[in-house]
Amino acid sequence: MRYLNYLLLAIVLGVMQGCFPIVAAGVGAGALISSDRRTAGIILEDQNIESKALNQINVQYKDTVYVNITSFNRRVLITGQVPNEKAKADIEKIVTSLTNVKTVHNELQISSLTDLSWRSNDALITSNIKLRFLNNSRGFQPEHVKIVTENSSVFLLGLVYHKEAEAAADIASSSRGVERVVKVFEYLD
Repeated sequence: MRYLNYLLLAIVLGVMQGCFPIVAAGVGAGALISSDRRTAGIILEDQNIESKALNQINVQYKDTVYVNITSFNRRVLITGQVPNEKAKADIEKIVTSLTNVKTVHNELQISSLTDLSWRSNDALITSNIKLRFLNNSRGFQPEHVKIVTENSSVFLLGLVYHKEAEAAADIASSSRGVERVVKVFEYLD
């Protein structure tokens, strides 16, 4: 009987082993959502805004523009490069027309599209700032601030207190490779 119990335990553990990554991912996502100041519904809405905007922009402009859409608490940041003022205005109009968008910050640059080396540099800048946020002792939680880097300009988004915004901006502005920092925060105080 004892042998049978051990055998059943081994079988159950073997079967459940494949479930661990799914359970762990679910727990991790739950932890991130619980530390986010946005509700789960707003987080989902932000994802929908980003997806809908990019789909509409891609239909109209295909490969002639490089655009990033970042929505945080329904405040949308548009970054990237476009060939002319008309494209910049059209893209802003597309985003503004989406349901539930509160405000739009259009930071599109009229220029040629950045190449992979520029985008890699931007990713490196973002990673460096995130690491510095994790090592900060200035009284804010890194998960409350979203970082977007475009062409060495750093945009900071989030639901924060003024003190947190200043600390985040100070860390970002003193990071290597950063040319400017733009605060696109929504303030809680």
